[in-house]
Amino acid sequence: MQNLKVIYEDNHIIVVEKTPNIPSQSDKTGDIDMLTIVKQYIKEKYNKPGNVYLGLVHRLDRPVGGIMIFAKTSKAAGRLSEQVRNKTFKKKYLAVVDGKIDNKKRSFRGLLI
Repeated sequence: MQNLKVIYEDNHIIVVEKTPNIPSQSDKTGDIDMLTIVKQYIKEKYNKPGNVYLGLVHRLDRPVGGIMIFAKTSKAAGRLSEQVRNKTFKKKYLAVVDGKIDNKKRSFRGLLI
């Protein structure tokens, strides 16, 4: 199992740190992803047989590191998803850049800002 930094955990949610270059969920590359890593962590920590339920509430792009919240129950997943839809789920972004930024054209990994 990958090293997993758990920031907070209770019966309903688990909050973890996603390191850069790990996908939030499985993709065509087949690389290990956060959803799988956290499911494996829960399975091992609580000796759960069979499949582990884990709701993906939001995603972070593969190259991005940051905090992710997962729902450990379907009820928590529904409530958190509703907060995302209603925009009451607050997100803050901090970008760290290296080098000179051209004031005429700002881009970050191909995205114009």
